[in-house]
Amino acid sequence: MKRTAARPLLWLAALLAVYLCAPFLASIPQVGAADWHGVDWTSTLSAVAVSAGSASVASLVILLGGVPLGYLLARSNSRKAALLGFVVQLPLALPPLTSGVLLLFLLGPYSWVGQLTGGALTDSFTGIVLAETFVAAPFLIIAARSAFAAVDPMFEDVAATLGHRAGSRFFRVTLPVAWPAISAGLALAWLRAFGEFGATVMVAYHPYSLPVYTYVVFGGQGLPAMMPLLLPTLAIAIACAALSIYSRKGRASLSPELLNGDEADDTVPAHPVPDKDDRRLSIVLKKRLGSFDLDIAWAPQTRRLAIIGTSGSGKSLTLRLIAGLEDGQTATVTLGGSPLDALPPEERRIGYMPQDYGLFPHMTVARQLAFPLNADAASARQWVDQLGLSTLLNRLPRELSFGQRQRVALARALTQHSQLLLFDEPFAALDTPRRRRLQQSLRALQREISAVTVIVTHDPDEAALLADEVLLIEHGRVLQAGPVSDVFERPASMRVAELLGLHNVGQGRMLEANTVELGGELRLDIAGNSAIPVGQTVMWRLPALAIMPSEEGDEGKFQGTVEGIELRRGDRYARLKVCGVIFDIPSDDARLKTGTTHRFSVDIDKLTIWSI
Repeated sequence: MKRTAARPLLWLAALLAVYLCAPFLASIPQVGAADWHGVDWTSTLSAVAVSAGSASVASLVILLGGVPLGYLLARSNSRKAALLGFVVQLPLALPPLTSGVLLLFLLGPYSWVGQLTGGALTDSFTGIVLAETFVAAPFLIIAARSAFAAVDPMFEDVAATLGHRAGSRFFRVTLPVAWPAISAGLALAWLRAFGEFGATVMVAYHPYSLPVYTYVVFGGQGLPAMMPLLLPTLAIAIACAALSIYSRKGRASLSPELLNGDEADDTVPAHPVPDKDDRRLSIVLKKRLGSFDLDIAWAPQTRRLAIIGTSGSGKSLTLRLIAGLEDGQTATVTLGGSPLDALPPEERRIGYMPQDYGLFPHMTVARQLAFPLNADAASARQWVDQLGLSTLLNRLPRELSFGQRQRVALARALTQHSQLLLFDEPFAALDTPRRRRLQQSLRALQREISAVTVIVTHDPDEAALLADEVLLIEHGRVLQAGPVSDVFERPASMRVAELLGLHNVGQGRMLEANTVELGGELRLDIAGNSAIPVGQTVMWRLPALAIMPSEEGDEGKFQGTVEGIELRRGDRYARLKVCGVIFDIPSDDARLKTGTTHRFSVDIDKLTIWSI
């Protein structure tokens, strides 16, 4: 099927390839008709030198200005930038002769620029450079804009948290990542400048560039005399094609089998650090983005923290405000009593790890670990040994497994003595076995370090494993915050219980001093809760083991219906409806089948209720 579907595409590709190759093949028989005896080699070599020299100077000018311009166009969403991007592409749409006429309006001897320079910008080497710059610049600018747009801004954010300012981030991270595509655009710009005729002949007929000299020879002496002049252009084209093929082979990925592999053991040996560090995080954050409004205040009392919420709740924005990567109307961040909000991200000593760990694709592991501006070599060696990275130092990120990438990112953050580690859903893209293994590895490392760690996640189980305190947010607002045990055992609302994935939790009402209605017609007689006023709305929770099907012959107290049976991680669960209230219980009782009715007993002593 694939061959049948691809055959029309192959025919189309073959037709275009044949057409592109045909002119070169057609020129071969004409070589014998070339007039080699009448060649003025002095003039020819001079024209080649002028074209090569002017193209090189023009390409340098284009590189120096085109790379920053491409970056500006890629990173800006303003209308002015969009208009500028449109204008700089116009030379591609203009006939070369038209481009030359436009340049004469600016640079010609009767223009104000021409009068100011005494006509030195036309009929000169400088004129050739200016003409070639105008027509060739769009090739590099477009390539640079596309290349920078393809570079995830997350790399710059990570570099900022590692102590690097804007200039350093650009030259050490963004530009090297984008450079392969930019270099291709630079090669196209050079070739375009080398072969430019129309604009050049209008602005600078003298000195002769190779295209202009070729035209002059053809007009004065005919095709046989012009044929030898094609050789330099063809030689340059062949050389550029060869370099393109060589560079593409050189970028081939090494050790692709490591891309999806993980070692059998990604865990970190635990040597717990006593929790004596009194550094605690405190945040007050407010930011409006369109219709979204974030308003969060949190002052946890422990060092292992998690933020839970659905997509779009503001979790990642909260993390970026803490890191200083976003500005807010209010963004108060203190750590151990020291304010961080007045500091730029490069001075906050924060380790920020996005979902894919933010490893720079062009750096080996050794360079990643040396990249933090204030990296401690002794600390780096310690974490290389501690995390088992000594055999990976010469590898690039694409040659690492997920577990290895995580450990490299952690080591990189820890080499600068980070006092705050921020994880933005670092396990979201992983399958369950690998995710569990890496969660255990991170939990072990949390016991090794004294830094405050904040995990952003939508998985409550992950939060319970990696945090001592959690913050639940939705639509930019705090739903509940507190120790993991308190939040999971006593959710503040049904929405919190839903976000945490809790079962056997509901909302009820105190009917009498010792009677609570759980919902529907389910009423339980309780004792010791007289402090809750009659008529008060309450939340309740009943452990699954407190609900048991009655034995044969035992009538039980409540009648319920089995509404469904499902498997969770290999365990059998029954979904019951008892007096209008839904319960989930683990049960291997073969009597419990979907649609059957049974009597159930409830252990009242295990019921927990609280006011809301």
